[in-house]
Amino acid sequence: MTSPYDNLPMEQWINVTEELVGNHPLNNDDIVSIVLEAWDRILDTKIGGELQIGVDVFPGPQIMGNYLHELIPALLSRKFPQYWRKEIIKEDKDVVYIPNNDYSVEIKTSSNPNNVYGNRSYGQENSENNSGKSKSGYYITVNFEKFDVENPANKPEIKKIRFGWIDHTDWKAQKSQTGQAAPISKEARDNKLVLIYEKKK
Repeated sequence: MTSPYDNLPMEQWINVTEELVGNHPLNNDDIVSIVLEAWDRILDTKIGGELQIGVDVFPGPQIMGNYLHELIPALLSRKFPQYWRKEIIKEDKDVVYIPNNDYSVEIKTSSNPNNVYGNRSYGQENSENNSGKSKSGYYITVNFEKFDVENPANKPEIKKIRFGWIDHTDWKAQKSQTGQAAPISKEARDNKLVLIYEKKK
């Protein structure tokens, strides 16, 4: 996949990003409302009959991220069934834009206050073919708070939502052979993603 940022200096990336986001069929308000609705639904969920998330059980960040990963596409496809559907085959992005796959979107979540991570393969050479789908393209990234188990009344919230385009080369695999995470480079995070929501202080 050709990058829209090819051969451009970093100072021009943000202009390209704003154009990409502005031309995308998903608008920022819809993304924010669906992410926040997904989070609220997770916190309202009961497990095993009567066990309330955030009251009786406190899932770790990976589980909460998985819930978001499932609910965001489900809510999008319910709201806009003629345009969006969930991933079906391994070549699909997390959320598929039915009229034109070029606008399909990946979702990445993290309990880190500011960054998001792919698995190690995201930052490795030739990783485009590892899962059958391109690692380049549109991304929704979500940063959320962890549960405060000692003070369960302090409900965790969504901290940041970003939307934009990430290229395969923007993921930086950890140098250690045992490292599993590939964070987005700071340059890409700040210039290829638009901050569309931030929790009020």
